[in-house]
Amino acid sequence: MTMTMVRERIQINAELPAGGEEILTLEAKSFLTALHHNFNSSREELLAKRDLRKGAIEKGVLPGFLAATAKVRDSKWVVARTPLDLEDRRVEITGPTERKMMINALNSGAKVFMADLEDSLSPTWANVVEGQQNLRDAVRKRLSFTSPEGKSYQLQDQVATLVVRPRGLHLTEQNVVVDGKPMAASLFDFGLYFFHNAEELLKRESGPYFYLPKMESHLEARWWNEVFTFAEDWKEIRRGTIRATVLIETIFAAFEMDEILYELRDHVAGLNAGRWDYIFSIIKKFNNNKAFLFPDRAQISMSVPFMRAYAQLLVKTCHRRGAHAIGGMAAFIPSRSDAQINEIAFAKVKEDKLREAGDGFDGTWVAHPDLVNVAKSVFDQVLASSPHQKTKLREDFTVTSGQLLDVAIEGGKVTLEGVSNNVDVALQYIESWLRGRGAAAIYNLMEDAATAEISRAQIWQWIHHGATTITGEKITFELYRKYRDEHLEKLSKPGSASGDNRFKEATEILDLLVSANDFVEFLTIPAYEYLSKK
Repeated sequence: MTMTMVRERIQINAELPAGGEEILTLEAKSFLTALHHNFNSSREELLAKRDLRKGAIEKGVLPGFLAATAKVRDSKWVVARTPLDLEDRRVEITGPTERKMMINALNSGAKVFMADLEDSLSPTWANVVEGQQNLRDAVRKRLSFTSPEGKSYQLQDQVATLVVRPRGLHLTEQNVVVDGKPMAASLFDFGLYFFHNAEELLKRESGPYFYLPKMESHLEARWWNEVFTFAEDWKEIRRGTIRATVLIETIFAAFEMDEILYELRDHVAGLNAGRWDYIFSIIKKFNNNKAFLFPDRAQISMSVPFMRAYAQLLVKTCHRRGAHAIGGMAAFIPSRSDAQINEIAFAKVKEDKLREAGDGFDGTWVAHPDLVNVAKSVFDQVLASSPHQKTKLREDFTVTSGQLLDVAIEGGKVTLEGVSNNVDVALQYIESWLRGRGAAAIYNLMEDAATAEISRAQIWQWIHHGATTITGEKITFELYRKYRDEHLEKLSKPGSASGDNRFKEATEILDLLVSANDFVEFLTIPAYEYLSKK
């Protein structure tokens, strides 16, 4: 493809941030154009298949383990050997590709840093391009930052292994148009990171590693495998150089873990239990089925039966195939002024990680550097000098379709406090996201889009099904509006939020999400339209 053809086929419809021309070079745009040409149509077909499966649920067809792929589940095979710098994943830290946060995460003592271009990054054009600049600098160990107060941050000699999470298949990057269509955000994020860093990473005895979000079927895993193979051939590097960890955060993916690993077997490193998005997926896919009505968000812990089944199946599937099983997020942010809050929270984090380590997980996620040692101490006790516990095959149990779909929670209840908290958190997060902050500190928790998704989904679900609280109040749009206005008054008081806040627009978005007759698939799709308005 000539450079003239590239210029004609791809248009950048926004001004590049400073230094952005070093990221969106003609050569990089040529690669992006090739990715779009080869894979966007099949991506759109996969999204259409998602709609078909959702339609089947609407007709009463429940998902289950696929009869057509029974041979894959029943036969003996293993995934490719794990690269050395991904062998030990006992603690992984996650966060957006913001410069200071990246430095702190890479220096945290965690084994892996998942640099996020997805749920904890608000996809403003500046954030997206600068995120790629920061990733490039991190790979080359030249990432540094000086705060307005003059404090200097730079990378230590020993840093975490870098893994990047691109945006999901359902999102587009509206600022980049190829052949008249907005580019798939997943291909844009993956393509730029791979193009600029694959060869450099190999020189440094690492590789281009990714976390893949929101996957709904093994066919999507197959699509990613084809993308990876195409990219490796483009750069003329060894097949299997790219490694991916797949987030199992949808109900359909939970039934296809074996198949997902199989499709990516030359490129896969493991699976991760994405707990909040998983719960959100169940609400979303069964939104019109009253049997899937959930109690307060706080009561849907990893210890309830259907979540235990999901987590244990993940461990069993991964270890049978020689892949890593990575546990869920500890989102607590330590308080600098309240030791009692920290003591209680650390105890809960430790309890959560003890359960994961006991179940056989090889590692876990945290959101803050101060939690690295809390989680690490737990896994150190279990793993000792071993980098993982893949030999723990968990042949002591079998998980059925019924166990994954039986979401009843003994003693579960809906409370007015739960309704109020969901409204509060959803408002605060959406407003933060609109201001370009996708990782929001709310009540000592580092929240990303997944928390806002489940919060607004529960409000919609309760209103849609006319749910009542444990004290007898019917949950209606009027009740939602009452709490919305109370929280807006509190959040708008002087000193409670930035004077340049976007609560008006956050309210418009949340009103739309909870009042819609049909459930809105992802809040980030309508909210994305607001990012360009300011």
